[in-house]
Amino acid sequence: NILARSGLQITAVCTSGANALAAMEGLNDGIVICGYRFHDMLYYDLYQNLPRYFERLLITSRVHLQEAQNLGIMCITMPLRVAELVETVNMMSDVITRKRRKRKEQPVRRNEADRKYVDEAKKLLMERNHMSESEAHRYIQKNSMDTGTNMVETARMILSIMTRDRKE
Repeated sequence: NILARSGLQITAVCTSGANALAAMEGLNDGIVICGYRFHDMLYYDLYQNLPRYFERLLITSRVHLQEAQNLGIMCITMPLRVAELVETVNMMSDVITRKRRKRKEQPVRRNEADRKYVDEAKKLLMERNHMSESEAHRYIQKNSMDTGTNMVETARMILSIMTRDRKE
């Protein structure tokens, strides 16, 4: 309730570690907030099974604080202060947003077959339209963005159209 009233999106509220893991299926990332113990597992059992891009926040007593921090888990101690919780979750949310942006900025890794389509389309554009390699690449890239398709699909489309034109 505290987080929802603060304007944060809550995807699920779970009463067991198994429920929490099930709720994360199909999600790419997020923040998991839990106490020290569920009825079916301890926090570290849950955190060891989290999908890769999930952040962890443990709300615990000072007794378990050092143990969790040694595992690299973000912690807030009890008694809980509302402002501290909201600030911490907002900070963690910002971290997730930056990681998302960074993942999107990483160059796409293409397999050999996909690279071959792009290279063939560039070669054809270079031969028929007298483009340099970088101009052909930019042409495919721009058309890819304009049509909302990836570069491989755009390259296939160019190859299909240009080879069809040759036959006619």
